[in-house]
Formats: sequence, structure tokens, C-alpha cells
Amino acid sequence: MQPLYVNGRFVTQGLSGVQRFATEISRALLALEGAGARLLVPAGGAQLWPGARETGRLHGQAWEQCELPCQARDGILVNLGNTAPLLARRQLLVIHDAGVYSTPEAYSWKFRTWYKTMQVALIRCGMPVVTVSEFSRAEIMRHLPVRAGQVSVMPEGADHVQRIVPDAATLHQFGLVRGRYVLAVGNLAAHKNLPALALLAERLRAQGMRLVVAGNVLGRAFSAAGGQHLPAAAHYIGRVTDSQLKALYEAACCFVFPSRYEGFGLPAVEAMASGCPVVAASIPALHETCGEAALYCDPASPDDIAAQVLRVCNDPALQSRLRAAGDRQAAGMTWLRAALVLRDIISSRYGGTA
Repeated sequence: MQPLYVNGRFVTQGLSGVQRFATEISRALLALEGAGARLLVPAGGAQLWPGARETGRLHGQAWEQCELPCQARDGILVNLGNTAPLLARRQLLVIHDAGVYSTPEAYSWKFRTWYKTMQVALIRCGMPVVTVSEFSRAEIMRHLPVRAGQVSVMPEGADHVQRIVPDAATLHQFGLVRGRYVLAVGNLAAHKNLPALALLAERLRAQGMRLVVAGNVLGRAFSAAGGQHLPAAAHYIGRVTDSQLKALYEAACCFVFPSRYEGFGLPAVEAMASGCPVVAASIPALHETCGEAALYCDPASPDDIAAQVLRVCNDPALQSRLRAAGDRQAAGMTWLRAALVLRDIISSRYGGTA
């Protein structure tokens, strides 16, 4: 039986949707596999993930490309965050979306060039690919040289939200009142579409409410174009802890997710799992993820975004219906279920693991 190794580079990265996915899937997969699986991390990573195996002396891409393949050569390597070593033989790659192809303006040219070069090379070697929605599968099939049957789909989970204890001091810390703000989470990547919330911010202010934006203002991988057009009337609180974000979800009148492009849309499901009504962009991935549990808006129309959000804010009965529907939608999304699907995919490609 072959040992299973998980690429733990994500442990040393900042937490975003991809890193959240990698963290939760790793926990579930390692629990399922027991002694037959091991998380491999760069030097210093074991301080962040006790029990992980530290390997090599490098960090980042250099560690992943040069040192990781040697440590995983006797088993199967699972890569959960869009990148993988070019020299590893038996491995699998999770590609979350095809954003570098579909929304290239959202990323720096260096980031785009590396991702395209690396992913095309891996796929041409026949490496199995997994993604997180049927939409992303279709996008990968459209943009990358994959063969029929090379791309599989697995779900994501939402039950990590239930383990998080909300920080009771959060609203006071940020000067917020329960039910009197709308929450958005994102960054300046073009596809996150935060400038489209400017009209909403103004209309909320006219009603004595606030648009609160949490998240990194600009990740290094993203293009800064358009940053100067962020909604002036919004209240920016920057990165928050999981406990703070849980408190913000629970007390918001509504969560708005205006993205023009997503592979899955984990923040929308986190909001649902926290009992927060969701207004989401009417794009394929979010329809697939949120189903009937969200109210949808046109991401290209600031007026429609504002109208749908205010419709929720001004209708307590609609809020209640969306909360109930969101709870049902999120309840079926667990990381254990996702890990079981991923394990089945691995077994179908490479046979049993240790």
C-alpha cells in the first residue's frame, strides 16, 4: 500500500479561501487515513501544524518544486492549492478555478505566467486534476489541455464555521450595531467586484446603515487596477480573525457577494452556516453553490445589487426565509463528506493508500 502525503505549503501562507479549503480538507483526510497519511511542511511549519513532518530548508515555491518531490517519492502526493511540483511522479492537483484565464486582469503578470506554465506542464504529463464545482470543471476543460476524464469534481464543506466561537467584543470594537450593517468580504482583485458596491454603500448610509468590508485590501497575487474606485462610503476593517468574522456574519443584516467570477464561493456558504441572509452575484458557480438559498443580483449592475440587498434589509420575513434556506443548504456541506469524495478519487486513480 502506498503512503499518502499532503502538500502542506498552505500552512505557511495567509488564510484565504484556498488555504481554508486546504486546511479543512487536510484535517478530514488525515483523520480518515490515520497513520497512512502525513502532512509535509517547510521548515517551521510544524510550529503551525503540530504533528506535521518538516522537510528541507527552503520555503514557498522553491520548497515545493525542489525539496517536496523527494520527500513524497515513495507515495502519492496530494496538492490542494492550485500548484504542485513539476518533478513529482504520483500526484494529484486541486485547481479551484480558471481565473488566470477567464479574468486575467485580476492577477499580476508574473502570477499569471507562472500558473499557466506550471499547470499546463503538469496536465500534459497526465496528472489527475480535481476541482470544486461543475462550473470550474467546464472552465478547466475549456482553457487547459486536459484529456477526457482527467478532471474530477469534489464538494467543499461549511461545518468548520460551527467550531468557531464568535468574539463577543467584535461589534463594539468596530463601532457596529447588530442588524444595522451589510457585510462584504473580499480584496481588490478585479473579479471580486468591490467597486460595484459604491451605490449600495451610499444607499445604506441614507438609511442610517453601513456597508462593512472585511478582508485583505490587496493580495500580492492580484492587480491593483481599480483600487482607487473602492466605495468611499464603506467602512473598511481589514483582515479579521475567524472569531471576529463569525460575529460579523451572525450580526449582519445581510451578506453581499458581488463577485464576477468564482470557482465555488466559500464565503457565501460560511455566511449561510452562520445564519446570515445572502445576496449573491448571479453567476454559474454561485448558483451551483448556493442553490435556492440566496437572493441573486446582476454583478454588472450596481443598481440591482443595491436593490436586492435593500430588499433583504427592509423585509424581515425575507430575511427569515433566507436564513432557514441557508441553514438547510449549508447543513449538507461537510468537510468529512468532501474528504471521502477526494479519497475515492485518489483510489480510483492510484489504487489504495496505506
